[in-house]
Amino acid sequence: MTWWYASLPGALVWAGVLLAPWRPWSTRERLEPEPSPPESDLGEVTALIPARDEAALVGRTLRALVTQGRGLRAVVIDDQSADDTARVARDAGGRAVELVAGEPLPPGWTGKLWALEQGRRRVTTPLTLLLDADIELAPGTLAALVAWMRSDRRQLVSIAATLRTDSAWERLLMPAFVFFFKLLYPFRVSNSRSRLVAAAAGGCILVETGVLADLGGFAALKGALIDDCTLARLVKARGHRTWIGLSHGVRSLRPYGSLQSIWDVVARLAFTQLRYSPLLLLLCTALLVAAFWSPLVALAAPDARARWTGLAALAALAASYAPTLRFYGRSLAWALALPVVGTLYLAMTWSSAFRYWRGTRARWRGRAYATRDLVDDARP
Repeated sequence: MTWWYASLPGALVWAGVLLAPWRPWSTRERLEPEPSPPESDLGEVTALIPARDEAALVGRTLRALVTQGRGLRAVVIDDQSADDTARVARDAGGRAVELVAGEPLPPGWTGKLWALEQGRRRVTTPLTLLLDADIELAPGTLAALVAWMRSDRRQLVSIAATLRTDSAWERLLMPAFVFFFKLLYPFRVSNSRSRLVAAAAGGCILVETGVLADLGGFAALKGALIDDCTLARLVKARGHRTWIGLSHGVRSLRPYGSLQSIWDVVARLAFTQLRYSPLLLLLCTALLVAAFWSPLVALAAPDARARWTGLAALAALAASYAPTLRFYGRSLAWALALPVVGTLYLAMTWSSAFRYWRGTRARWRGRAYATRDLVDDARP
């Protein structure tokens, strides 16, 4: 009987994920471009691309962007790069791209948001596209975003980019990154009128320019480390509607070939997601241990009921993860690795907490940020 009770937490966690009415595991929130899209008039859109030391990727991003449709304006803010970002952007974009030399970073701002604010001051069109320098848009993607925003009467729409899965570590960890993000910020709830959850993916956000102006520009979230979800939260707080989904038409070009590179990305923000709270960290740890390890322990139990409960929990785990694996074109067999993946992400979260407690500054694109001096932006 004791073994059976010990096996219950994992089964309850995954049954809750599967049966939750907001379907956090689903990939139905999706927007794909037409296979052969016609040329579109995008004269109402200005794209802002903050770029710091992005010479390796920004050219490919711009070449894909300028072919999205006619009339599109693009502004690349060269955020004091030490490489050839400016030259590559100028060569790739040509006359379709305005290149802005970024000013020094003021106190209290993150680099990306300061670059976006400088670009925002040059926007005169009704819509603003916030696009990371490592995001490639498939033909017709921007037109599909604009059409969806208009038809569904949203003021902000965002796409969680399809991440690279070229290396072994990327194949193991990146689909799970999206899966965990959807569990933390259920898209269906975020896309509703409820203000309990507000999510966006900073790599690709289309927002009404007037809404940004109404917020006071990016100064409203100038110190936010999790700037995308903070922006969505502020937009929803003003009574506007947001939408987030997936798309194969929005692809991240950023390579994360090693475990260390993925670890650094997650550890930079994981404890921020938990609001720098030791209590939430302990609750998160207990939840992940119950979800990923109690089913495995139950399989070795002498109690037959415990073993069956453990099998049921693993089946629910696999069923929950299956839509994400299908989206990424991976075999369902990868679900068997999810306990290991969950343990790695938990270790990254603890690493994030230790960095914060030691006073280690968050580093990104060659800059260091004192997280205690920045905005606590982790509230959903």
